[in-house]
Amino acid sequence: MIGRLRGILVAVRESGITIEVGGVGYEVAMTTRDLADLPGIGEEIVVHTHTHVREDAISLYGFGTEPDRELYRVLLTAPGVGPKVALALLASLSSEEIIRAITGEDPDALTIAPGVGKRGAQKIVIELGPKLAGREADIVGGAALGGVRQALEGLGYSTAEINEVIKDLNPSDPIEAQVKAALQIIGQR
Repeated sequence: MIGRLRGILVAVRESGITIEVGGVGYEVAMTTRDLADLPGIGEEIVVHTHTHVREDAISLYGFGTEPDRELYRVLLTAPGVGPKVALALLASLSSEEIIRAITGEDPDALTIAPGVGKRGAQKIVIELGPKLAGREADIVGGAALGGVRQALEGLGYSTAEINEVIKDLNPSDPIEAQVKAALQIIGQR
């Protein structure tokens, strides 16, 4: 398995890059977040990679950090999540937001990613909750977001509106304070 590439960035495309390592050009798919942080063409680059082998292809998926690559690998273990869906999740949400959504039992937050529907998001939360249980300590108040989402849904707000507002909340605040802040943000828009 190819776990890391260090070489010269020779091309950047909408869906990935080409890195020349020892005279060989490796095509690596990456998220738009990671593509935005790349150095210029011709400069040295280090990319943490995941090698995905299928019957008809060998594909490389690249990440700017090792923790992102490890979260990608955890996402791949969920039923119905393939390499492209896992990459779409990491492109749409930060690692912290994904972990918060899974450990906080907030599947609606995951539906923002293309290819992830409500049922698929619920499967991801159920399957990966125990695997990510140790990581939620890094994200204070992650479980409260599910309660905030339920309160806003009960008031008639759509998933899109809730997803837009929930990222601006302070997860360490009590649920009541988060709901109040969310309503104020919605009122200002």
